[in-house]
Amino acid sequence: MEIKDNTFSRQFETLVNGNLVSIEYSFQEKKIFLTRLNVPENFTDEEFISDFLKNIMAIAIERKLKVVPILPKIVLFFKKNPYLQRITSSRN
Repeated sequence: MEIKDNTFSRQFETLVNGNLVSIEYSFQEKKIFLTRLNVPENFTDEEFISDFLKNIMAIAIERKLKVVPILPKIVLFFKKNPYLQRITSSRN
């Protein structure tokens, strides 16, 4: 999966079937806040979203960032993948 970090739009982007899927973010110190998931209308491929998030977590680990999931869907992703808890941070 190819992921582009669009720093101008502050989002990670990838394509699925020619359509843009993105996760918006903001930075504060060494934390990245994942704030919004944008998918095409009627997109229901949860496995793709999970893979996309896993790739973004790899980027966060590489950049030594703590991840603060804001969006409930992303919070649920962390609950389903407890091995990633080490890179999460509270909102404080």
